[in-house]
Amino acid sequence: MKTNVTLTLDADLLHELRVVAAEEGRSITALLTDHLAAIVCERQRFDKARPRALARLREGLDLQWTPLKSRDRLHER
Repeated sequence: MKTNVTLTLDADLLHELRVVAAEEGRSITALLTDHLAAIVCERQRFDKARPRALARLREGLDLQWTPLKSRDRLHER
């Protein structure tokens, strides 16, 4: 189902938007619809990835790090 939305845009912005849409061979509606859909999609991907990233941070990574030898030990002769 599609619903109409009314926007109030500055005249200069509307002019530039018409130019961009014409250069891409698309309507302003199609241009805005695609950009808004991209914003929503990115937000959904972020919301899905965030819990996984936080879980990885809580779990931590085994970097197999070992403390360096003491300076005296390194310079023994």
